[in-house]
Amino acid sequence: MLPACVRSISKKSPSNLKALGFLSGAKNNYATEVKFDLKPYRLHKLDQAPGSSATITKDDAIEYYKQMHTIRRMETAAGNLYKEKIIRGFCHLYSGQEAVAVGIKAALRPYDAVITAYRAHGWSYLMGVNHLGVLAELTGRQHGCARGKGGSMHMYTKNFYGGNGIVGAQIPLGVGIAFGLKYEGTDGVCVALYGDGAANQGQVFEVYNMAKLWNLPCIFVCENNGYGMGTSAERASANTDYYTRGDYVPGIWVDGMDVLTVREAARYAVDHCASGKGPIILEAATYRYSGHSMSDPGTSYRTRDEIQEVRQTRDPITSFKEKITSSNLVSAEELKKLEVEIRTAVDEATKIAKADSEISVEELTTDVYTENLETSIRNISPFNPLPHQRLGEAVNS
Repeated sequence: MLPACVRSISKKSPSNLKALGFLSGAKNNYATEVKFDLKPYRLHKLDQAPGSSATITKDDAIEYYKQMHTIRRMETAAGNLYKEKIIRGFCHLYSGQEAVAVGIKAALRPYDAVITAYRAHGWSYLMGVNHLGVLAELTGRQHGCARGKGGSMHMYTKNFYGGNGIVGAQIPLGVGIAFGLKYEGTDGVCVALYGDGAANQGQVFEVYNMAKLWNLPCIFVCENNGYGMGTSAERASANTDYYTRGDYVPGIWVDGMDVLTVREAARYAVDHCASGKGPIILEAATYRYSGHSMSDPGTSYRTRDEIQEVRQTRDPITSFKEKITSSNLVSAEELKKLEVEIRTAVDEATKIAKADSEISVEELTTDVYTENLETSIRNISPFNPLPHQRLGEAVNS
């Protein structure tokens, strides 16, 4: 079935469709761009909502699909690596929440910053870490984006500040990054993401106040996937309208399973912050298919039927695929070819990550500071410090 915005004119001739912009410059009756109706928003202390429709080009549609499908494929690989005991420690998968990250990233400028919690693999990839950089970091190997030192919880790259293991601690850090961007005189913004469980941390409310008091360009994003570690949002929060919880900070509720709706809300939020209006909250209603972490089966506090229903009716990838293929924006054959390429790339990166070597012991004292002013690094004993080395020195020693 065609989307509503297309169904209304589907009985018109191809020439009329072209006049309306649906087949402009198209070949073989395929469109170059299509306008879609968006899911409704809910507002807090805002007079105007993001637009009710959005236009997407074929190139953007393919890019968003590629990004979401790649994240899903990498998380599947990560889950398998953990079950094989090749990934050790903590591992929090992002499967089901891909539209939130991809939609927000589509709205950001190259100099905008992002900081998130420990469910960070997808964001690391979107911010510039390649497949191997993510998977090798998960396995603790030298080709990881942090040389294998950070693992699942601590991944970093340019303008991406992690991956943070302490619940809610990334939100004050994000406000600090936003302060830095404003202090430097740029119109850059910082996106600080957290879950519905972390939303109840006291430090979150403290920095709502600071961010609004100083009108800092921080976009607070609450990824409400319905559950904390093992507790539903309704059992943990007296107020589950997370977009209203900044009180004096304006907020928007957005369907986090629709990548275009998220993109338009994020564009609105970026414009809000960049224009000097201060912080804003986005609550993205989403869902995680896996447990909170790999040690959580995810079925002790919710039913398998619930998970299956979301997969069948609200999955961000399959619903987007249906939308762009039924509107003749992208062919099913093009997407199938793309899926094969993604699977091949992720499988190859997985193979390399499994065979990759770990860093040497001598490299453990590198990367402690960006500019080290001391000659030694504190050891487990204050009487036996370790000599500080730069990365090149350690690798060549």
